[in-house]
Amino acid sequence: MGVPSAVPRRASRQVLVGGVAIGGDAPIVVQSMTNTDTADAEATVRQVLDLARAGSELVRITVNSPEAAAQVATIREKLDTAGCSVPLVGDFHFNGHRLLKQYPGCAEALAKYRINPGNVGHGKKRDDQFATMIEAACKYEKPVRIGVNWGSLDPELLARMMDENGRSAAPLDAGAVMREALIASALESAAQAVQWGLPAERIVISCKVSGVQDLVAVYRNLALRCDYALHLGLTEAGMGSKGIVASTAAMGILLQDGIGDTIRVSLTPEPNGDRTKEVIVAQELLQTMGLRSFTPLVTACPGCGRTTSTYFQELADKIQGYLRAQMPVWKAHYPGVEDMKVAVMGCVVNGPGESKHADIGISLPGTNEVPVAPVYVDGEKTVTLKGEHIAEEFQALVAGYVQQNYAAGAVRKRAHAHIPIKVA
Repeated sequence: MGVPSAVPRRASRQVLVGGVAIGGDAPIVVQSMTNTDTADAEATVRQVLDLARAGSELVRITVNSPEAAAQVATIREKLDTAGCSVPLVGDFHFNGHRLLKQYPGCAEALAKYRINPGNVGHGKKRDDQFATMIEAACKYEKPVRIGVNWGSLDPELLARMMDENGRSAAPLDAGAVMREALIASALESAAQAVQWGLPAERIVISCKVSGVQDLVAVYRNLALRCDYALHLGLTEAGMGSKGIVASTAAMGILLQDGIGDTIRVSLTPEPNGDRTKEVIVAQELLQTMGLRSFTPLVTACPGCGRTTSTYFQELADKIQGYLRAQMPVWKAHYPGVEDMKVAVMGCVVNGPGESKHADIGISLPGTNEVPVAPVYVDGEKTVTLKGEHIAEEFQALVAGYVQQNYAAGAVRKRAHAHIPIKVA
């Protein structure tokens, strides 16, 4: 899928993370993080596999103890044995300098290190411990994400900047000073890393906060002041719809500005919830903005008094689930299928029109309408379904459409029509 001309990508340095390119002209990368105890290798491997199958292109794991560090190489080996090559990123806080030094197998197995400048130590210890981690990155030729977080900002840096602001003739409000402290922490730490020998092409920066407007302000400023690859995400976004709305609101603005080279949607999972939801939300954010394609998306109407039956809702849900489940196989055999558009509509008002605009669509009967469901393929009505097996028959038609139009050598009957978007 082409990027709309109104959304130019910011020219950033490109970083390679285990073969995955971040920044420059590379597609925006989706990543996620496990919430298992990394010391439990089996549980962590299972979750990494789930996240990778869902489409996470990088997976971050916590490395917070000797027991966790000791299992990282085993986790990598088990993933490789399972045929999963997704790069692993090690998340370090407080003791990363010791763990990387004491567990060389961990340092080698990870594809990238995530370092929080606010959590590497204080005073002289801070520089020594940060330098130890950068030395490990140089030794093993690993990229580093310098990840500054609102909730763990270096207190000494913040105190210094607050004092300087207090002495200023035109002091800023405390929020502005904190935002500037985030950026200063990231850029100063990156400069130190470069001074110690880490190439700038192996540095990714993030400055994550939990407020939408704060995130937008920080990243717009950060993007003007550096050309490092940027990791984008709203930290502690929350649970359910709140977390989804907040993350997509903040990142949607920045992505439209061309800011962001890799993203994570940091959702608090429901109790016993599926961790892969954050991957799906990230993919759908990028796809609905026209920045990348991951899986065919289903257009479906919201329903109204004309659609008192839940049949079209159930069919839309079933078809979307079917498409996502098929993608691991379809990706290998049907190039371009991720761009396919499917419509499942509930009544005659917009049903035929939306179905014609899709590659393949069905218009189900609304309340008191004739109990038939016309199917449109490439804009033309091809068949009318009726009876008890409409869902199964339409699913078979979708599968047949994929085989006919996306198999190697197949010639698409038409390019899907897009309405050009112009943004002033």
